[in-house]
Amino acid sequence: MAASPKLPAFDPADPLGIDDLLEPEDLAVRDTVRGWAADRVLPHIADWYEKGELPGIRELARELGGIGALGMSLEGYGCAGASAVQYGLACLELEAADSGIRSLVSVQGSLAMYAIHRFGSEEQKEAWLPRMAAGEVIGCFGLTEPDHGSDPAHMRTRAKRDAGGEWVLNGRKMWITNGSVAGVAVVWAQTEEGIRGFVVPTDSTGFSAPEIKHKWSLRASVTSELVLDDVRLPADAVLPEVTGLRGPLSCLSHARYGIVWGSMGAARSSFEAAVEYAKSREQFGRPIGGFQLTQAKLADMAVELHKGILLAHHLGRRMDAGRLRPEQVSFGKLNNVREAIDICRTARTILGANGISLEYPVMRHATNLESVLTYEGTVEMHQLVLGKALTGLDAFR
Repeated sequence: MAASPKLPAFDPADPLGIDDLLEPEDLAVRDTVRGWAADRVLPHIADWYEKGELPGIRELARELGGIGALGMSLEGYGCAGASAVQYGLACLELEAADSGIRSLVSVQGSLAMYAIHRFGSEEQKEAWLPRMAAGEVIGCFGLTEPDHGSDPAHMRTRAKRDAGGEWVLNGRKMWITNGSVAGVAVVWAQTEEGIRGFVVPTDSTGFSAPEIKHKWSLRASVTSELVLDDVRLPADAVLPEVTGLRGPLSCLSHARYGIVWGSMGAARSSFEAAVEYAKSREQFGRPIGGFQLTQAKLADMAVELHKGILLAHHLGRRMDAGRLRPEQVSFGKLNNVREAIDICRTARTILGANGISLEYPVMRHATNLESVLTYEGTVEMHQLVLGKALTGLDAFR
């Protein structure tokens, strides 16, 4: 009778052996981004968060461009051409540092660069994408408005042609990541032909981007309002390859995919903090990790964390195969962000009063995820997307 193969040792950091799904190239991408975040973000993030600022954001963007993290899943124009799984792993590692850092990368690559790459003219691509991939130019994405978040079809921003063929834009956009530091904005506006996207240099006359202050979430992130007051653009500023909501919604789907992964990074960071704390914190004469109730919490957190990572992997493989549907992205965002918040809140209970201190990452991740829960589609919107897919009935109206 043949001897049974020797089982690998149990790895508490990877209890399901998910790393077995990764190729050496995937691991190299993950380790590069993890190392950058450990060196450039983690030593400073608590201070940045407490002060409500992201100092040196332009330098950070250039460094992220240097490791190929900006627009990394796009092909050509200086982009890395990485797989969807590799991009997802990068998002996970960035958000394990802070959601604001992952948001910087997501808005740059999955929204602004993706819009130009997919819907732009060759001239627009060559003018902007290489510099954005290098982090020399930061981009933002103007869709959400003060009165129209989940209902972009009724946006009030307008673009009209004048007698000379130029476009004139008027309107406001709200909650725009990177807005105050961006060199280019992709702005969506109503036109006589329907909703169109425009590539707007932020030094255009009539364009301003005042920063939004007094946030209790995503504090280490630049969030702005965009104000367009008779912004005049040349005729070729419009994205030529799309009309209607299909344009911005396809960009949002790409960004939501990154959130599926990124939210698990925030959850992993909080879970790891809880495990280490439970092993070292003593009460009643022994570590609290030796108590049944604490172990039950840790076990449940581990199950949801690694289920979420498996779901992200599955969606990534589908995206790489060209088979990922928007409804499946909604499935991933709805599940993973909700579970990530729950993991962070449970971790906070294990840390007790220390859980609210910036000496630990838990409360910072929990408050950041409150924003992640809302942006790129609220819980209710993703529930309705799935509800329509499951029943064939449209509950949006």
